[in-house]
Amino acid sequence: MKLSTKGRYGLRAMLDMAANMNEEPITTGTIAKRQGISERYLEQLLIPLKQNGLVKSMRGSQGGYLLGRRPSDITLGDIIRVLEGPITPVECVSEVNPDGCKRAALCVTRIIWRKVRDAVSNILDSYTLQDLVEEEKNILKSGIIEDI
Repeated sequence: MKLSTKGRYGLRAMLDMAANMNEEPITTGTIAKRQGISERYLEQLLIPLKQNGLVKSMRGSQGGYLLGRRPSDITLGDIIRVLEGPITPVECVSEVNPDGCKRAALCVTRIIWRKVRDAVSNILDSYTLQDLVEEEKNILKSGIIEDI
């Protein structure tokens, strides 16, 4: 399973908003510059995030984007599912339609694919944006930055 730039960049944008959160909206230009993401592409990523309540937008000269919920209430799984769709290594164990395969009753490999799906889902659902903000603070405090 490989995440596209939608999931990776969207997660970076959401983390940026969480790490730089105050009462004021953050412009797409600011996020794009800090994260090295095209502003135009970022705007496209924010649409489904807004539609699903993970971000909200404010219009006007002081407008921009804010998180739709507290960082502690947004899991990485929430973000990835919005941007990438269901978490699934193969279609026969999709979170949306897990019984769609005709061979399901006889397929031994399906057991492994379910475990892969569940492991990835459990990891993504166990981390919140707040967890990553705290982790980032710890990394910056320690002065040790791993190869990113």
